[in-house]
Amino acid sequence: MNKDVSVQHTPMMQQFMRIKSQHAETLLFYRMGDFYELFFDDAKKAAHLLGITLTARGHSGGQPIPMAGIPYHAAENYIARLLKQGESIAICEQVGDPATSKGPVERKVMRIVTPGTVTDEALLEDRKDNFLVALAIFDKLYGLAVLDIGSGKFVLQQVDSETQLLSEIERLNPAELLYSEDIALPMAIKERSGLCKRPPWHFDLDSCRQLILKQFNSHDLKGFGCEHLPAAICAAGCLLQYVRDTQQSALPHIQGIRVEDCDDSISMDAASRRNLELDCHPSGQLQYTLLGVLDKTATAMGSRCLRRWIHRPLRSHEVINARYACVASLMENQLYQSLQDSLQHIGDIERISSRIALKSARPRDLLGLRQTLAVLPDLQTQLAGSDNPHLETLRTQLREHPELVDLLQRAIIDNPPVLIRDGGVIAPGYHAELDDLRNLSQNADQFLIDMEQRERENTGINNLKVNYNRVHGYYIEISNAQVDKVPAHYTRKQTLKGAERYITTELKSFEDKVLSAREKSLSFEKALYDELLTTLGESLLDLQTCAQALAELDVQVNFAERADTLKLTQPELNQQAGIEIVGGRHLVVEQLSSIPFVANDLNFSNERRMLVITGPNMGGKSTYMRQTALMVLMAHIGCFVPAQSLRCGPIDKIFTRIGASDDLSSGRSTFMVEMSETANILHNATRNSLILMDEIGRGTSTFDGLSLAWACADYLARQTRAYTLFATHYFELTTLADEQTGIHNIHLDAMEHGDKIVFLHAVKDGPASQSYGLQVAALAGVPQSVINHAKDKLTQLENTAYIEQQDKNEVNQLDLFSSRECHPAVVMLEALDPDNLSPRQALDTLYRLKKMLQAF
Repeated sequence: MNKDVSVQHTPMMQQFMRIKSQHAETLLFYRMGDFYELFFDDAKKAAHLLGITLTARGHSGGQPIPMAGIPYHAAENYIARLLKQGESIAICEQVGDPATSKGPVERKVMRIVTPGTVTDEALLEDRKDNFLVALAIFDKLYGLAVLDIGSGKFVLQQVDSETQLLSEIERLNPAELLYSEDIALPMAIKERSGLCKRPPWHFDLDSCRQLILKQFNSHDLKGFGCEHLPAAICAAGCLLQYVRDTQQSALPHIQGIRVEDCDDSISMDAASRRNLELDCHPSGQLQYTLLGVLDKTATAMGSRCLRRWIHRPLRSHEVINARYACVASLMENQLYQSLQDSLQHIGDIERISSRIALKSARPRDLLGLRQTLAVLPDLQTQLAGSDNPHLETLRTQLREHPELVDLLQRAIIDNPPVLIRDGGVIAPGYHAELDDLRNLSQNADQFLIDMEQRERENTGINNLKVNYNRVHGYYIEISNAQVDKVPAHYTRKQTLKGAERYITTELKSFEDKVLSAREKSLSFEKALYDELLTTLGESLLDLQTCAQALAELDVQVNFAERADTLKLTQPELNQQAGIEIVGGRHLVVEQLSSIPFVANDLNFSNERRMLVITGPNMGGKSTYMRQTALMVLMAHIGCFVPAQSLRCGPIDKIFTRIGASDDLSSGRSTFMVEMSETANILHNATRNSLILMDEIGRGTSTFDGLSLAWACADYLARQTRAYTLFATHYFELTTLADEQTGIHNIHLDAMEHGDKIVFLHAVKDGPASQSYGLQVAALAGVPQSVINHAKDKLTQLENTAYIEQQDKNEVNQLDLFSSRECHPAVVMLEALDPDNLSPRQALDTLYRLKKMLQAF
């Protein structure tokens, strides 16, 4: 037989190729014994991404077939690494019995794990949402469907501009984004990881509507408030189909749709979220972000809820004021302290409930659910001491579940193994038949001891042994010297050199029971476990409601603790235009710095719309600007703020243009990035927007930059009239305050001490007196020789500028009194070279000039 015959034509490889053809876009983990194997291009990719060895198995077309494998018991670690790199994995298991299979063992893809549909606890970040998003374009409208499969939250949204779309994609930061293969994605989305093309017909409006109706067993979509959102419906239908395909099951935990409107929240674009460092810092350190300082939540559910609130500040004063009232109530008598202690014992029942619905919950999930439900009565008792109506609503939603607690206490042992396949999960006494099967398996040794003693007494053979081995099973062993005493009902089973082995009807019956007892026990236990998950699934809606209430309660308790610990005060929101802050602080800088923070005031009103900020680098301009935006944001998520007081009128958007870097992937320079962000602000800001503009125009020549900065500031002040903090080193811009009402100058104070500078970080009215650039350079460690050279050059430039200005002034004055044509004496002087004149020639020239002037 030719050894180079293509392996893909063998039965096993035919099976592999058939399954792989159905999952061409995913890595196929093909189970072979104790390993998941990958072949061909999948093997090459996995070896590169995971750093595992690339080997070969057989040949195809005369070439070795690439192969790479991972141990099945360690698969979760490898899957998690692939998911973080945006890959999807199809898990193909052996479902047939190797002992009875003719040809290759039957295999089947049991699940598809993708970045947006993963539910396993080990593969998810517990304090971060994992969103799957579908994007549809319908009649120039953008539809977004957002699903967190770990919680069952399903949200629809429809926007009518690419700017809004990009803002929402940045806010959601999806783990996976579905889109039709026939649409052109905006560049900012195209550069994201986790993109997944879907066929255009998956976005068909009628088909998608029917999928949604079927999911929720409804006759129409009016009850969900999305009937008038065709683009969102297309996105939702595609998303539901994708999740059904990957999960290979129904989706009972997705029980409704919520529609979100962009007008309900304060909009922030991608640059603003990045610049404000809400939950991500360039260093990767969470403690340098607003979330890092605010998040002291006790539960993973609460942490995820807080992150969502931070990224979606609300515009509804009614909702926000209700949150303020909760925080104030919890601070009374330090009620938050006892609640926080109790919340420490709460598990992540939001994700546990979803795994129960998908029948993928593990034994320790059920233990966590049992422990959580046992804490609820204590939480309810504590909340009964508050008279706040919203806290009372949360208390009602928590409600006790004594029947579930009792069921789980009876069904699950106190320290279950990780996996149900290991057995020993169901508690003794839960089911009599299971107990009997376990007794057979666990008490086999004692049975053999008892039988051996009994048979010795019955036969009179003192060295009779009853034993077991894997090859021959159970047997009675008797030495050759005693074979004449063997009873007639003993049946010979095996002959050894010095002994004979026998079997009896009783021992054979016991063997049959014991050998199948463990297998039957595991199978029966698995059936009982599935039945338990089904029973728990009947309370799914109550568990989801409870989880949502626990998450919100945790955030409110966290806000109360932060307010008390960090000395935060309740803001005031009203309908009067303006922002007024007294004693405002930057919360993150304050917590990370060992130096006492200098608090500052801020005042915006109808008559005071733009503040032009000057002052030295390192003086605190950016900190002052960011703290303003962060305080406004905190106020609109229901959190108290780091200020003596804050009063804020309606705010619809927050924009920031602070710092920039090259965008190498799209070939944009630093200045291009700066101008793109500036253009976005100029096009989309309104009079109710808060804008932070820092150092506009510094990426080009002085006059170009100054002109751009001047024009941008003028446009914002005259046309947009937004609340604008405009930081600049162009001192020429400070004259804008003299030309327009609504513009005021402020500066960050500093003072010189010898050759050094002392930053006072205090905001004062009026423009700064100088930039202190050389002093800041010295602080940064620039060599003193360079600083000295720069001082000399600065003096030279300033003197040259002064002389040029004086000459310009003189020329301007002469022009007022002279004709447009040059005087002949001037023409003569311009052509004169004094260094080449002799004394006599110089005297003659002087007389001629005098004569020319007299003639004039």
